[in-house]
Amino acid sequence: MSADESDTQFEILLEHLKRIRGFDFTGYKRASLRRRVNKRLQALGIAGYVEYVDYLETHSREFSDLFDTILINVTSFFRDREAWDFLAREIIPRILQANSGEIRVWSAGCASGQEAYTLAMVMCEAMGAEAFRARVKIYATDIDEDALSQARHATYTTADLEDVPQELREKYFITAEGHHTFRPDLRRSVIFGRHDLVQDAPISRLDLLVCRNTLMYMNAETQQRILNRLHFAMKEDGFLFLGKAEMLLTHANLFSPVELRYRIFTKSASGRVRDRLPAPGIPATENAVTAGDRQALLSQLSFTNGIEGQIIVDNAGHLVLANDQACRLFNLKQQDIGRPLKDMEVSYRPLDLRSLADQVLSDRRTIRLSSVVHKTNRATTHVLDVHVIPVFGTASAPIAVSIAFLDVTKFHELGESLKTSHQELETTNEELQSTNEELETTNEELQSTNEELETTNEELQSANEELETTNEELQSTHEELSATNEELRVLTQEKNSSKSFLESILASVPSAVVVLDRSWNVRVWNDTAADLWGPRAAEVFGRDFFRLDIALPTDELRKPLEDFVAQGGTYEVLPVDTVDRRGRRIKLQLRVTPLTRHPGQHIGIVLLMDRVVHVDR
Repeated sequence: MSADESDTQFEILLEHLKRIRGFDFTGYKRASLRRRVNKRLQALGIAGYVEYVDYLETHSREFSDLFDTILINVTSFFRDREAWDFLAREIIPRILQANSGEIRVWSAGCASGQEAYTLAMVMCEAMGAEAFRARVKIYATDIDEDALSQARHATYTTADLEDVPQELREKYFITAEGHHTFRPDLRRSVIFGRHDLVQDAPISRLDLLVCRNTLMYMNAETQQRILNRLHFAMKEDGFLFLGKAEMLLTHANLFSPVELRYRIFTKSASGRVRDRLPAPGIPATENAVTAGDRQALLSQLSFTNGIEGQIIVDNAGHLVLANDQACRLFNLKQQDIGRPLKDMEVSYRPLDLRSLADQVLSDRRTIRLSSVVHKTNRATTHVLDVHVIPVFGTASAPIAVSIAFLDVTKFHELGESLKTSHQELETTNEELQSTNEELETTNEELQSTNEELETTNEELQSANEELETTNEELQSTHEELSATNEELRVLTQEKNSSKSFLESILASVPSAVVVLDRSWNVRVWNDTAADLWGPRAAEVFGRDFFRLDIALPTDELRKPLEDFVAQGGTYEVLPVDTVDRRGRRIKLQLRVTPLTRHPGQHIGIVLLMDRVVHVDR
């Protein structure tokens, strides 16, 4: 059978389902929908879609099994916890402040009810149980009657409540015989009903509309139709709460982001000024700062806290700026600012930045390099996309080069993992099957997006939707890396503090201090020693003390010092006659003490040299 014939027969099947049972799947993405139907055909041993239509006409119970296969009901309590925390902290108080009467909330695509009961708990925490019962109506809808039946029972297992905090679990659920039932007095404010987002009229006058990870299964045309209805359903000051994969990049005419990171939006309306939440990190009452200062501060903070590593190199080849992410990625320090780029490791690792910067300055165009592998000192491997961009001043010639490092390690790992996981998807249990099928959808859409990446923003949106499920799996790895980075930052601060403290002590000691290890190599050489003998600390560090070219008679000291170490001495004073770096004759009092790590474990000696008197020649 040709591909065109197969497509035609599949559309006939969809029209049959719509005509006989009222389920309109024509707006779903075809790749994932066909994969779900093919799974059912394979289970029944049916070869084609026409034969399956005949089978449905003679086996009415098969409709239920088919719909259970097509409708993926993946949900949980407090899914994406940070987004729910932001909703409870910032959005719910605004809804309560703007509305003193009835509050209407719609959970569209509620599946087995966890999302609707999460909304109930969040609202109760914000306004109290009594006010919740009197003022709030939560309408929870789905196309799947079986899922709605489970939601109406409001009873869940301990595993289902894993993401519910213990204090909320005890406050809002009644436990009996190993099962947990949502409080009946609050349950009456949650109204469940069947609703098809594609065909049915929306619920109206909504203060909050929650529709998470539902639009991602629809094609672009169906998404537009549904979003128009959701826009109509909301109040002018209502809020829309979507899933992590749904960004609405191409629907700015309908919705404006309140917090894009958590996918919370309000209705767009031309000519209407809308209150916005204060920007993170900038106090809302910061009136003492002028507009210019505030803009400069925001520009500086945006660069410093950027999620991608970025450095700025002037046209003389000096490092002039580096944000926090670049410092962590390439182990840059504050003292590196102003240094020539050629003197730093980042200039040649992971790639030759100097030649790229010279080429960009010469050609006055951007250079982009993909999949650059960078291995850090902590044996961590990053895959980077590197963008080298000319920075122009008021003149036509570039004054600097901006180098951005985009970390695409997760996407690189995703491509590798999808190759090995495809064969395992069909053999897992039913719970993992839903998640694995989402990953298959991601694979299908990513392949299509990679071929048409440069065409439209709509195709990019499709890829983002399909990456959502994989981002959830990588979240735990990201949290572990963040914890490790924080520990390394604290250790680095402690090390720098200890180093500064030791340098202060050495600078404050009036004696010349020289510390030798067990191989007689110089480990410490303070400023007084440098003033007395000439060489600076950097010139003698690591060199054999007895081979130093200084006026101190080191050859005469070798035997007493070796005897001191061999005999395990604890303290000795040696008088020494010599001349200083200026040629003046002086008499020194050389005090020798052992350098120990633990009692009895000598790792070197400490020499303290004090000038007794000097005699001019």
